[in-house]
Amino acid sequence: MLNYLWGGFILLGVAAAAFTGQLHTVTTGVTQSAREAVTTCLTMLGVLSMWTGFMNIADKSGLTKLVTRKMLPFLHRLFPDIPKGHKALEHIAANVTANILGLGWASTPAGIYAMQEMDKLNGGKEGASDMMCDFMIFNMSSLQIISVNIIAYRSQYGSADPSGVIGAGLLATLASTLTSVVFILLRRRFCGGKGV
Repeated sequence: MLNYLWGGFILLGVAAAAFTGQLHTVTTGVTQSAREAVTTCLTMLGVLSMWTGFMNIADKSGLTKLVTRKMLPFLHRLFPDIPKGHKALEHIAANVTANILGLGWASTPAGIYAMQEMDKLNGGKEGASDMMCDFMIFNMSSLQIISVNIIAYRSQYGSADPSGVIGAGLLATLASTLTSVVFILLRRRFCGGKGV
């Protein structure tokens, strides 16, 4: 559906530009946007490579395992339907750790593995279980200490202080994460599921 919607917008824009004699503006805009897209991708690649490298160092040094171990009791209380020691909790912890470090792209595989493990616990039922929905809500709130994506975008577009958003990003994501935890606990209390 979205393909048709965006395709329609593009055709409508080109038709309007042709009708008003501004077709050259569309050509210039497409060329500039393509150049910006490539430049942004290269900038993101550099930033992502750096932080993924830090994540690999943290993993090899045992830091991520330590963070995961410390996080497991909290995660087990937040997702009590997942048995202790289950692989899903480890994947959720890896997902949360990557999100905290601002590596949203790097957290995606762990999130997918967590969903696959929770789907196995769902017993092959069609549709998402409560714990899968809870994880999605918690994951989307995404507490971040360092907003790598935003810093990269600000750097790309010439910000004088690209990392100036770290404090505001931390406060915003802390608020969203606390909201998601409260929502999950309230949903469980009033709509069913195991208690905390």
